[in-house]
Amino acid sequence: MIGAAGHVPAACLLEDVALSSWPAPSPIAVTLRGICPRCGRGKLFRGLLTVVERCPECGLDLRAHDAGDGPAVFVILGLGAIMMMLVFWVEFRFEPPWWLHILLWVPFAVVAAVWLLRLLKAFLINQQYIHRSTSLEE
Repeated sequence: MIGAAGHVPAACLLEDVALSSWPAPSPIAVTLRGICPRCGRGKLFRGLLTVVERCPECGLDLRAHDAGDGPAVFVILGLGAIMMMLVFWVEFRFEPPWWLHILLWVPFAVVAAVWLLRLLKAFLINQQYIHRSTSLEE
C-alpha cells in the first residue's frame, strides 16, 4: 500500500486499515532506531523518553502502548549490577581518588540509563503492537 515515492496514501492513514497492509518493520530496527512499529518511518519518541501520542507518518495511536515501569526496573537492576562490578574493579585495580570515581561514573550512569530506557521502552512497545496486547477504545 506504499506509493512509488515511498509515501503511504491518505486512505491508508485510518486506524481501521487492515494490519497486514502495512509493511512490518524489523523489531530490531524499531528497538534500535526508535521508530513506529507499524510503518517504520515515524519517530516513537518526542525528546529523550516521552512516547508520542500518534505516529506522525501513519497515525498509529500509541497512547495505549505503555511500557510502564518494566524498563526502569531492568535498567536499575541490570545497569546497577554491571556498574558496581566496574566500580569495584576500577577501585581495586587502580585505586583512583574519590572525585575521579564521580567524574567517571555519574556521566556513564546517566548516558547508559537513558540509552537503555529508550531501547527497552521501544522494545516493549513494539512487542505490545506485535502481539496486540493493548487497544484504545475511542
